[in-house]
Amino acid sequence: MDGPVRPRLASLSDFQFGAVATETIEDVLLYLAHQNEQAVQEAAGRMGSFRETRIVEFVFLLSEQWCLEKSVSYQAVEILERFMVKQAENICRQATLQLRENENTESRNWRALKEQLFNKFTLRLVSCVQLASKLSFHYKIISNVTVLNLLQALGYQYTKEELLESELDVLKSLNFQINLPTPLAYVEMLLEVLGYNGCLVPAIQLHATCLTLLDLVYLLHKPIYESLLRASIENSTPSRLQGEKFISVKEDFMLLAVGIIAASAFIQNHECWSQVVGHLQSITGIALESIAEFSYTILTHSVGANTPGRQQPVPPQLAARALRAAASSNT
Repeated sequence: MDGPVRPRLASLSDFQFGAVATETIEDVLLYLAHQNEQAVQEAAGRMGSFRETRIVEFVFLLSEQWCLEKSVSYQAVEILERFMVKQAENICRQATLQLRENENTESRNWRALKEQLFNKFTLRLVSCVQLASKLSFHYKIISNVTVLNLLQALGYQYTKEELLESELDVLKSLNFQINLPTPLAYVEMLLEVLGYNGCLVPAIQLHATCLTLLDLVYLLHKPIYESLLRASIENSTPSRLQGEKFISVKEDFMLLAVGIIAASAFIQNHECWSQVVGHLQSITGIALESIAEFSYTILTHSVGANTPGRQQPVPPQLAARALRAAASSNT
């Protein structure tokens, strides 16, 4: 028996560029730059990440099943990431305090806190998706009944009250600050600016590819950023200190956005790539070298490091340098 008809997802043809006043674009771009700078600063010294492939894939599939737009998927992942990091930090803080009092008590409480976090993870994940859906203006909010039915199908028996408490726990943990810009917001705003600056590749054409590559970066977050770290230090075995200093780069959504757009431009029309990169550098102030390295890393993990007919892979450092040289010579 066929299931109920699902609502239509927004198609790429529904998306429009060039409909916003330049003054508004400037204000939003400045706001995004400020938010990004603050996020990068706050990420310094923070350890841990929950943007793992299986978690992101679960969120994406769940959002697709519930016919949520792409921005909701990214928002849900970011809410979950921030919430889980907060929870992990709180557990470590409590464990440290308890260790000073009694080692045996600390050991038992540490295990209990970890088990509680693990046992409620699916509930927290679904709550983050539901909260993200409430930030969207385009689609109906995911109801509690829908969420409870899903959890029941997965073997969890939660009540409506427990579901509401879970949402409130997430909100309180994040001080009710959940409506923060996602990488997609940076991508779409930069595409808007590129359109006004006379970019040779149509913004709507780039947008479609950007969505695909952004999905890829989320799904392959760890290997992509590990490759970027190795390329940036030109060393295949980065030290722990280098890895810790690189944490803030993972929260730099402006850098991610320019990398996504540059990689998309290379796929769509590589002859216009240097022009697009030049515009991105002018708009954001991000160095051409950084844009080239990130775009190459994304391309390597999406279309592969080898071109058709090439027998030997190009060393990442040489390939990134070639892209940097191409960008510099055409700007």
